Amino acid sequence: MISRKLIPLLFTLLFCLSFPALCNAETAGQINVLQNFDKLIASHKGKIIYLDFWASWCGPCRKSFPWMNDMQEKYLKQGLVIISVNVDNNKVLAEEFLAEVPASFNVFYDPKGKVARKFKLKGMPSSYIFDRSGKMVSAHVGFTESKIKKYEEELNTLLSEKTK
Repeated sequence: MISRKLIPLLFTLLFCLSFPALCNAETAGQINVLQNFDKLIASHKGKIIYLDFWASWCGPCRKSFPWMNDMQEKYLKQGLVIISVNVDNNKVLAEEFLAEVPASFNVFYDPKGKVARKFKLKGMPSSYIFDRSGKMVSAHVGFTESKIKKYEEELNTLLSEKTK
């Protein structure tokens, strides 16, 4: 007897075997979204990472993107990497947002919220700062004009530290 939990997986597998052209890399990527995310983070070892979770419906996210673009440009040569994680379940919504508010940094899609659950988000946007060793050193919820100075000071402090 087949478990009810396995039926959707078996259906997807049979469908992809029958119609491989319709099963694109994005579908396969969603199965391994946590592994893909971990590889993305690991590929920036030795850098300061500003990780930002956002959604198309998030008003403060529209304000944070221009700031993150500025930070990426200003501190790229010093080792800052900005990675954003979109949590919209419909990628078209994220693409529409990005058409209005472009990103000059990495955008990772997490439509099932697997990465978001790993970080136990408390609000939107949520951001995390990792030092050069990969250790999370700071977490933030929300984005307002009054927080910009604090966030940039945190980044500056980490960027000025020597690699341990």
